[in-house]
Amino acid sequence: MPSLETLAIVFTAGFITALATGLGALPFFFFDSISDSRNVLLWGLASGIMLSASVFGLIGEGLAVGTPLEILTGMGAGVLLVLVARDVLLDSDIDPRTYEEADFKKLVLILGILTVHSFPEGIAIGVSFAELGLEGNAQIFGVAVPLLAIFMTIAISIHNIPEGTAISIPLKSMSVSNWKMVWWAIFSSLPQPIGAVIAFLFVRMARDLLPFGFGFAAGAMIYLVLSEFIPEALDTGKELPERGLRELVVGITIGVAIMLPLAFI
Repeated sequence: MPSLETLAIVFTAGFITALATGLGALPFFFFDSISDSRNVLLWGLASGIMLSASVFGLIGEGLAVGTPLEILTGMGAGVLLVLVARDVLLDSDIDPRTYEEADFKKLVLILGILTVHSFPEGIAIGVSFAELGLEGNAQIFGVAVPLLAIFMTIAISIHNIPEGTAISIPLKSMSVSNWKMVWWAIFSSLPQPIGAVIAFLFVRMARDLLPFGFGFAAGAMIYLVLSEFIPEALDTGKELPERGLRELVVGITIGVAIMLPLAFI
């Protein structure tokens, strides 16, 4: 059973990514709005980062400890979980406009739906920490931390910033205070540290399933990029030339370029 210290480290990494979502609200401290072209660029950046993290981080690491079939099986399970979870929640979408008006029961429902969207990122963090404390990893404050865990924490933190911006836009139109927008953005990613701890416990206690865990996290995140992030970007850019496809491609390219070197450190 992992120690409380190791669980605290994993939880902290997940909480850092949740806090990063709040950074997406910071531009509204200085500007009243963000242009559609910049918003599409941000969604492309998030997509590129997540695809890089999944392919070069999770899948690459999974192939080092398992077979392609195990990775593909895990990826299929990751996609299936997202699909089933959405079906259970009736494919609900929560408009951030409802946050301010929600009572306790409504907030529980909102958090449940947000879990479907952000839980896979938490799982990715937890799986990436599988080798935590083992020799041969980077030393941080006297603890051996896997480079993959550092890579995934950075990747998901950067990815969360555009999500925070997307959440803040409708709240800004409601004249919600800036600091409340920061809070609601962070709130949307609170399932991530919880998912990180659960996934970490699972792969540490069932080491033979580690390749499936890498595939599971990668499959869920790639599916979210293809089914949510890219369509969201194109919808945001519907008034732009070619629906903002140019900005989307530029964003994806920048995201991949940022994360690719980190994957091979």
